[in-house]
Order: sequence, then structure tokens, then C-alpha cells
Amino acid sequence: MKPARRAAALLGGCVLGVVAWASLAPVEVSSNEELFEIPKGTYARRMAGDKVSILPDELRLTLGLRDVLMLRNLDDVPQIFGPTLMMPGQSFRLPFAVASSYLFECTAHPSGQMTIVVDPFPETPWTRLLWRVRHWSWPGERDSPAAAGDSISP
Repeated sequence: MKPARRAAALLGGCVLGVVAWASLAPVEVSSNEELFEIPKGTYARRMAGDKVSILPDELRLTLGLRDVLMLRNLDDVPQIFGPTLMMPGQSFRLPFAVASSYLFECTAHPSGQMTIVVDPFPETPWTRLLWRVRHWSWPGERDSPAAAGDSISP
């Protein structure tokens, strides 16, 4: 067998092994909480005309893995999330028990609202593979859809 064919076969075997592991291995996370912080000065920046992006417009959680939203208000003014008024320095923990799509009022958003999509637990090999692809990140990045936000603190 030629060296190029051996290398291609080895690479193909490695890729197949990774896909098999990703679809068959149990999914584990270090914490079931997805934390977002509203930074100090957010309200002042917004009042000055800055289009501050604190949280993603849509946040995806997964039952049994990351099914608790944790918000921390580090700003100098109260913030509203859903029916809750978070005072400066206060945290709000919201667990989810049903896979669904939820729409909340949110003063940390320029639009005034935020959608939270709670996906079911990935039980089948195909859903585990898709979950891992959706939540994979480079080393040092957060494994969250909000990783691209400019004002989010880990």
C-alpha cells in the first residue's frame, strides 16, 4: 500500500473513531448552570447611545445537562428579567424542567426580550453527536452560544 493511501486510511479511521466516540459516549458537563453577568456600566452605556450586547437574543439550554440559567447583575441599576427585578449585585437562578421555547422580558437587551430554548436531553447516539458538535469550542473558549458576545463575562 502506498504511503498516501495508508495516511488516508489512518486519517479516515481516526475520524470514524472520533465520530463513534462522540455519538456513543455519555454526555457530561462540569456544571448544569449557564452563567451570564450584566457588567457594571451597562445602563450608562445604553443611555449614552451605545448598542450594548450583553446576552444573546436566543440562549439554548439542555435538560439534564445545562438546564439552569444564572444571571448576575453587576450594574449600578436594577434589571428586569421575566417577572423578576434584580437589584445591583443580585443574582437570579432559573431552573428549567420542560423542553420548550420561552420568551422573557429582559431590560439587558436592546429589544427588551430574550428567548430561551430548552432542548431535550440527548439520549440517542445521533442527538449526542449533534449536541457535541453544537457545544464544541476551541480550548479557552466558553462552550456556549454566547461565546461570541462582546460584553459577557465567564
